[in-house]
Amino acid sequence: MESSSELDRLLFFEQARKISEATYASNPLDGDNLTRWAGALLELSQFQSVPDSQKMIQDAISKLEEALSINPKKHDALWCLGNAQTSFAFLTSKEDEARPYFEKAAQYFQQAVDEDPSNEIYLKSLEISAKAPELHQEIIKQGLGQQMLGAGPSSSTSTSSSAKTATKNKRSSDLKYDIFGWVILAVGIVAWVGFAKSQMPPSQLPPPP
Repeated sequence: MESSSELDRLLFFEQARKISEATYASNPLDGDNLTRWAGALLELSQFQSVPDSQKMIQDAISKLEEALSINPKKHDALWCLGNAQTSFAFLTSKEDEARPYFEKAAQYFQQAVDEDPSNEIYLKSLEISAKAPELHQEIIKQGLGQQMLGAGPSSSTSTSSSAKTATKNKRSSDLKYDIFGWVILAVGIVAWVGFAKSQMPPSQLPPPP
């Protein structure tokens, strides 16, 4: 069921990306479309290798910055930009390199709240963004970073060490779920699917995930 659900999500956001790309060709000044495009890229980035994911997130950031150049007060673009910065930070293995992304994320979440103070999603995102650097630090401290970022366990292990590796892998997997459930999955996916559906013309709307 999970794999089927993930495939549905992948197809949904790939369709949304293609629609946004086509819309951009005819109307490059559509800030809503740029935001939808970036949101689709953020979701699709979760299905990529770490280097490809980072490239896709950077692409999403550039599209959100483009949307904000059209309308600097566009709160949904500010919120998505906070998500993008958070996602990129968690894919960065060094604490000092990740810190600026976390700081930018908090700034963008704060700006989104300033523009739409009653939005519970923005408020929650701002609240939990304060905990993101601590979680990232804990990942590095526990030595889970390399496995979470795609490095596998050593192939030459005994039965005993294999059991320890399995336990550590489970902790890494659980932690990875927590991280990618941070905003985009735990909060953002619901809001984003609703937002995408509300913005797309019915004739272009892909099947729901």
